[in-house]
Amino acid sequence: MAGESAAVEPTAASENSSAVPLVVARGDGIGPEIMDAVLEILKAAGANLDIHEIEIGKSVYESGQTAGLYPEAWDLIRKIGVLLKAPITTPQGKGYKSLNVTLRKTLGLYANVRPCNTYHPFIPTLHPGMDLAIIRENEEDTYGGIEHRQTAEVTQCLKLITRPGSERIVRYAFEYARMHDRKRVTCFVKDNIMKITDGLFHDTFREVAKEYPDIEADSRIIDIGTARVAANPHEFDVIVLPNLYGDIVSDVAAELAGSVGIAGSANIGLKTAMFEAIHGSAPDIAGKGIANPSALLHGAIMMLDYVKLPEVASLVHNAWLKTIEDGILTGDMAGDRTPVGTREFTDAVIKRLGEMPETLPAAVHKPYHPPEFDIGTTKSAEKQLVGVDVFLDWDESGRDPATLGEILNRVSPDALKLKMITNRGTKVFPDGHPETFCTDHWRCRFTNPEGAAIKHADVLELLKRMNDDGLDFIKTEHLYTFDGERGYSLGQGE
Repeated sequence: MAGESAAVEPTAASENSSAVPLVVARGDGIGPEIMDAVLEILKAAGANLDIHEIEIGKSVYESGQTAGLYPEAWDLIRKIGVLLKAPITTPQGKGYKSLNVTLRKTLGLYANVRPCNTYHPFIPTLHPGMDLAIIRENEEDTYGGIEHRQTAEVTQCLKLITRPGSERIVRYAFEYARMHDRKRVTCFVKDNIMKITDGLFHDTFREVAKEYPDIEADSRIIDIGTARVAANPHEFDVIVLPNLYGDIVSDVAAELAGSVGIAGSANIGLKTAMFEAIHGSAPDIAGKGIANPSALLHGAIMMLDYVKLPEVASLVHNAWLKTIEDGILTGDMAGDRTPVGTREFTDAVIKRLGEMPETLPAAVHKPYHPPEFDIGTTKSAEKQLVGVDVFLDWDESGRDPATLGEILNRVSPDALKLKMITNRGTKVFPDGHPETFCTDHWRCRFTNPEGAAIKHADVLELLKRMNDDGLDFIKTEHLYTFDGERGYSLGQGE
């Protein structure tokens, strides 16, 4: 359907005023197969849904819509506010951005919720009884996709962490814990290295935690925290973390629980929500009839809670639990047992609607109420410009830092003097070490020799002198203090 929206006319259910409107996207790869299975189960369970389908993903990309979604589909999602989405394929190559990320950021779906539970002994796992929830920030961090190639050898990706974004996801995590009777929230960061960005996230966590004295709060460095999740997930209850870490840790936790093929995901915003499987489109098994619909089904169960159909959610969830108890498992869940295909698994769940699990705890769902809270106003601060980092593409004189230092000292104006040069973050001038490997990408830090504030005109004068001397400056970063506190990192070795 190149060049036009794939949103279809409302189904017959739209004539029923009690039907719950829902946007459905069947996606790519195994997406259509598992979506068919999920919708069939929901219908059999009595979910009164007014389904509006949209086309997204690979076919839309290839029609010329580089966003992966037709404009009319955006309007429909905004109007209805609830999207059940199967996995999609982003075509390889330049010019295509991830639609998953685009949807989350454009619609303000700031909270990604990924429960990770085990179903021992019916699905193989190393950690029976594992029950934790990953609350992942969904809009910021490196997922802004702001990248540049700056020299022949060096690329960069900007990591953006904001105070409002951090506070919102942290508050969501504590509200989620209260809502689901959980006792502890743990923050994962790497602020021993990224002291400003991850430091802001961690500081915000500590501040917000004080407002929830009924819930335990602690933190872990991301590397050892992930290792502890892998070794002993029972140590954790709710984990809140920035975007990239959350993506990784939630997949680790889902696989520990038995398979990413059983893990659903909710993306929650102020006005809109999207529900999906956490796995990809798996084009290598598409059309073979062996795909597991469980992850998308669990996403749909979360969706049923969101649209206030908890009885249907419980009915479907318990039928799924009884199905796996009876040993009816797709290949990714079966281990050394004989697996069934998508059709057989779907039929088995439908057959068990109304039945309860006998060994596993029965699922009892309740309406989901997205938490409402206010975000505090960021305190204003006195901001002073105290220096500038100028990044150079310089590949001359054997990449000798001392030679570059001499050149920069020669061109520096009175108001700005060279303080140091770093290469890949490590100080190489003055007092560098010959063992430090250097690329063609240099950060050159200039400050006022008297420690005074500087003006933008001083920076412009420095850049003019560099230009006149033939230096290729590729980027600048201003150095600020806020209420006298340094707002930039030191160089390694500074």
